[in-house]
Amino acid sequence: MVPDGFLDLDDAALLAQCSVDVYRASGPGGQKRNKIESAVRLRHAPTGILAVAEESRSQHENKARALKRLRRKIALHLRRTVTPEGYRPSPLLAGCISGAGKLHVGRRDARFNAAVQELLDVLCACGMQVSTGAKLIGVTTANLTSFLRDEPDVWRRVNEMRTAAGLKGLK
Repeated sequence: MVPDGFLDLDDAALLAQCSVDVYRASGPGGQKRNKIESAVRLRHAPTGILAVAEESRSQHENKARALKRLRRKIALHLRRTVTPEGYRPSPLLAGCISGAGKLHVGRRDARFNAAVQELLDVLCACGMQVSTGAKLIGVTTANLTSFLRDEPDVWRRVNEMRTAAGLKGLK
């Protein structure tokens, strides 16, 4: 379990917590690929999480991509302690649940990573039981499962966590 708040930081503050390496990426790309050090590797000092971007010839674009990837990895891999007894969704997550009780937050929404992190924290607190987690969050099991399945890396992470808990992966 880790301290809360990494996903609440703006890009500059999160980047300040990272060591930044720039280098020349190898691979396809023609004559201009290896001319400048445009690839970026970020290592988040407090957590040790690594994020890399090297697909663009622009170091600025690669840094922005690496920051997005770092935020996603933080959401997927860092768990916070949640106590099922008396749990209430945070205002952020509650704002992602419609009046009909369905999760509505897309991957391009700025709240997405924080919502995913909270959902995984709740599932972890429920022993990775999706039905129990859905009840705590206030959505249906089908809606929660559909939300998790829609994003491949989230789905993969949920199944890794279920396997580690001794459960079968979700289909």
